[in-house]
Amino acid sequence: MTTPVPATTLPVFPDLKGKAVLITGASTGIGAAAAEGFARSGARVAVHYNASREKAEAVAARITAAGGEAVLVAGDVTEPDAPARIIAETVQAFGRLDVLINNAGGLVERVPITDYSEAFVARVLELNVTQVIAFMREGVKQMKAQGTGEIGSGLTGTGSVGTAGAIINVSSIAARNGGGGGAVLYAAAKGFISTATKGWAKELAASGIRVNAVSPGVIATPFHERYSTAQQMAAMQATIPMDRIGTPQDCVGAFLFLASEAAGGYVTGQILEVNGGQYMP
Repeated sequence: MTTPVPATTLPVFPDLKGKAVLITGASTGIGAAAAEGFARSGARVAVHYNASREKAEAVAARITAAGGEAVLVAGDVTEPDAPARIIAETVQAFGRLDVLINNAGGLVERVPITDYSEAFVARVLELNVTQVIAFMREGVKQMKAQGTGEIGSGLTGTGSVGTAGAIINVSSIAARNGGGGGAVLYAAAKGFISTATKGWAKELAASGIRVNAVSPGVIATPFHERYSTAQQMAAMQATIPMDRIGTPQDCVGAFLFLASEAAGGYVTGQILEVNGGQYMP
């Protein structure tokens, strides 16, 4: 028997009010849900998209209709000049960058090792590793340059000097279990994200920048609509103790917690698993 998806009301973190947040890959799925979640806490959100302009516009429209503030930033994250430009456009709109969420990425396609081509390997690594490194580099430069800012502190939202910024990368349960059929290279790329997140957290702690990652399990998003059959989804659900596939909204609280100085201010270098118990470190 499948466990029903519970009705949830996402928490509001007052200290996120007014923060400038950039979310890559925010037109659909987890990124879109995170964008709306941050906006509900009063953050100003840059909604990044590549090909899905109409869906990104819909996300921004829902945010503004609810009284929030959102801007659209576009571009193929794998283009060499895109990360610096997208961050610059975010700063131009909001004056600073407080939270960077590196959500963009993808499987590309399921391919067995015997069919790997150089082009396929390069594409997977560009989409899941190289562009994240570039966004990290440019985001850290911006956060270091702007220093700390007057942000909310504590769940009451009273003002005080905050840290220079928070960066949240998106890993995957695949980094822990090697991925499903034909997804090994994607899983390895996400393994890099988890490992690098810990290293960057050590490197940047003295600069007041916290670096963490959210690691989703099996989530009902366009990712699985594209790459997983109904039979594969059923097989994966059978391994989840909570007996249901996750939703993008299931991941939002993790992002808010890690971004909030009040809730997660002493948290860095952590990989927060959101998977219904499918993997327990």
